[in-house]
Amino acid sequence: MSLTDEQIERYARHVILKEVGGPGQQKLMTAKVLVIGAGGLGSPVLMYLAAAGVGTLGVIDDDVVELSNLQRQTIHKTSNLGLEKTFSAQETLKEINPEVTVIPHQQRLDAKNAEEIISGYDIIADGCDNFTTRFLVNDICLRLKKPLISGALSQFDGQLATFKGYEPDKPCYRCLVPDHPSGILSCAEAGILGAVSGVVGTMQAVEVLKEILSLGESLAGRLLIYDALSATSRTIRLPKDPGCKYCGG
Repeated sequence: MSLTDEQIERYARHVILKEVGGPGQQKLMTAKVLVIGAGGLGSPVLMYLAAAGVGTLGVIDDDVVELSNLQRQTIHKTSNLGLEKTFSAQETLKEINPEVTVIPHQQRLDAKNAEEIISGYDIIADGCDNFTTRFLVNDICLRLKKPLISGALSQFDGQLATFKGYEPDKPCYRCLVPDHPSGILSCAEAGILGAVSGVVGTMQAVEVLKEILSLGESLAGRLLIYDALSATSRTIRLPKDPGCKYCGG
């Protein structure tokens, strides 16, 4: 596959990067990424991946656009209030890059459909807001050996990690969170500074692009923690739990 003149112009800032170039852009254009949740994290992930030319973007969400979403979920517009989020996202992404194939999955990810949906993609970006779905996605990605880039938010901070628990020395999500924690409030209950989701979601998009292009150092085996109030971020080691009943020995 060769790039057209229009594609060379659209992706020029990628093409001139020696680490990406034409071959790297072609990798992006043939990649398939599933984004779980078209919300605060999913919005920047989807928009930057579409702008980068990722060929196929799946988005799964069972919700509709509400007024309270617009404070942070930048993929949606006021004119789309009441519209299903996946179709609202599809509309915006087509405006950003009409070359990208957007597959809306307007449904809730559950044990009945997760494996079938996830199996159709190369990389999974999880931006959901509940632990039940996070555990399910982790377990399916483990089984299918799919890289999982997972982001999480809370008021003024966020966390980001890549999970490849199917590799001998890399952890899965359950190495970090073995069981459903108690006392964790949702964004609707605790609140969130809207722009924080943009920061963390954009970093999540970067990690997806790195995985597609095999660039730099993966976040697999590490956890990035971002604190907006102190304007700091730090990365800590996240080892594989040898006693993990999902990915351990």
